[in-house]
Amino acid sequence: MQPTITPTEATLGATITNVDLANMDESTWQVVENAFHKFGSLVFPKQYLEEDAQVIFAKRFGDLELLTPDDKMKAVSISNQKDDGSVYKSEDFRYKTLRGNEGWHTDSSYMPLAAKASILSAQVVPAAGGETEVADMRAAYDALDESMKDHISDLKAYHSLYQSQAKIGYDIETGAGYGYHTKGAPLRPLVKIHPVTGRKSLFVGRHAYEIPGVGQKQGQELLDELVTFACQPPRIYTHHWQPGDVLMWDNRCVLHRARPYDFSEIRILRHTRVAGDPRTELVETGRDTRAKDFKPSSSNRPDSKSVQLNSTSF
Repeated sequence: MQPTITPTEATLGATITNVDLANMDESTWQVVENAFHKFGSLVFPKQYLEEDAQVIFAKRFGDLELLTPDDKMKAVSISNQKDDGSVYKSEDFRYKTLRGNEGWHTDSSYMPLAAKASILSAQVVPAAGGETEVADMRAAYDALDESMKDHISDLKAYHSLYQSQAKIGYDIETGAGYGYHTKGAPLRPLVKIHPVTGRKSLFVGRHAYEIPGVGQKQGQELLDELVTFACQPPRIYTHHWQPGDVLMWDNRCVLHRARPYDFSEIRILRHTRVAGDPRTELVETGRDTRAKDFKPSSSNRPDSKSVQLNSTSF
């Protein structure tokens, strides 16, 4: 049976049925990969993937980005539940991370090597809220007027998880978790050309915080204006989770965010992240004023084996 692809009513996204992600032949894989590049975001209902199967599926798209110091941990849990069954409180680090995820962002834009794709599978979902939304930055760029396209064509912005968390009132220390590093703030173009499709898209989001050559206030206002403009219908798809669902998106042209929910209810999603291609996703970094040090590196990994670089080496 051939997979059935049903596009959403938004400018991005499609649901694919009649497919078993844990057991795909090569022809089915080609359908999925082509749909990923065409639609930017895909939903696979009722997959109920085991962790190993999700990891194998993710690896079809490329090398995995490891999000913990443990090299054996290929997938991580995005959850408000502690190991003892209770839920995180407002003073907890994980709570602050989850609240930050409610802002529009792209994964790992704050790392030297930005992510290619992200995959979530639903384990436990709340009765209401907790949706994941994706926004089409290809269609957003296309919708800009020519004067704005000209204005931003050569602009770049620094990206930082420290800075994005600070914007919502959280001052996070270096080394507190993934993304709070000393590798510097990556400098990324506001307009990205997709390495496969060749389409232009906006590359912005909550982690972008400073545009060199533009005043800090004016730069932040421009970044906020672009996100507000971009993340509007018909460029948004909202996924209402059901257990077993798998949702994935292309971080190179899609923003995403979590929607609020009652934190007394449990929400558990399993996350795998596909690393970007260094030829297109690795950029130079500059000193991040909120980090304790600046040690530029070509690697996202927090180990001494990564290659130390000058910020001018790229």
